[in-house]
Amino acid sequence: IVAESEFINTLPDSSLWIQTSYNTRGNVHYNSDNEPDGGVALRKNFAGIGFSYNADLDGFIPPKEFDSWILDTDTCLWYPPVDRPNDGLDYVWDEESVCWTLVTD
Repeated sequence: IVAESEFINTLPDSSLWIQTSYNTRGNVHYNSDNEPDGGVALRKNFAGIGFSYNADLDGFIPPKEFDSWILDTDTCLWYPPVDRPNDGLDYVWDEESVCWTLVTD
């Protein structure tokens, strides 16, 4: 639900609402050109469908795609336990072997 803070403040249980920002991803604030702008990041990530809010981290966490992935508590984003190869080739995550698999035609 998108609502202005002026409206939320009129609700009897306004303390149950948690503000999020379109411009925040991975605890970085971005401008309209999709470039980091040094602005204040709000709640680590823009909340979306399936996201959860962690009050201890004060951040929105996206759904976990793979059981083996690890939450970065600074960004509230999930990362694989093994870095993706940086060789210009295409890879997909293979949860069964817990590694990146080269995409072949």
